[in-house]
Amino acid sequence: MTRPRDPFASTLIHRLPAGLKLGVLAVAGTGVLYLDDWRLIALAMVVTLALYRFAGLSMRQAYLQLKPMQWILALLFVAQGFMLSWGMAAAIVLRVAALVLLAMLVTLTTRTDALIAAVERALGPLRRFGVNPAKVGLAFSLALRFIPVIGAQAQEIRDAQRARGLGANPIALALPLVLRTLRMASDVADAIEARSPYDDDELPPRFVEKAKSTQSRTTCKDNKAPLETSST
Repeated sequence: MTRPRDPFASTLIHRLPAGLKLGVLAVAGTGVLYLDDWRLIALAMVVTLALYRFAGLSMRQAYLQLKPMQWILALLFVAQGFMLSWGMAAAIVLRVAALVLLAMLVTLTTRTDALIAAVERALGPLRRFGVNPAKVGLAFSLALRFIPVIGAQAQEIRDAQRARGLGANPIALALPLVLRTLRMASDVADAIEARSPYDDDELPPRFVEKAKSTQSRTTCKDNKAPLETSST
């Protein structure tokens, strides 16, 4: 997703508290989900685009938020049109586009640290039920951070395919992108676990097994070294 040049300008929408914007997003998103008439959803889309203008964002910046998923929306429209009706297909596509634009409007006009703090404050009452707001806030921040990273990786894979003459093959794009994302997620999880204040008896099993595997490989290399030296 693309951010504008000056993402935190001094408009009224920018100055609204992050918690209020998240609350309005939740209510508006729920309302859009309950709309069935595509004309009403189109009206909601017009209101959303008007909010972009009110926040000092151009229509091009709004379009750039939907550009990465334009082909998905097109395929969804065609599939739902043949399976259901074209009116229902228009309602579904407009609903998804409106929800994405609303969510991106919040992220484009709110600092990430303010969003994370608002999420942690909202989840504070759930501490008594075992919910850790700090961990949820960390997951939220990682999700926001991964969106542009995954988009950049997708563009890199697409450029490599184009250089090899593979064309627009969705499978050739999806497979390496999924593998890269899973590998990156595993590395991030290992880094977080390695920096967590665990005692030796409280280490997660996956982290313990990986540490043992690394230690065994190191031991094997150390045992091979004298043999290689003596043979030479």
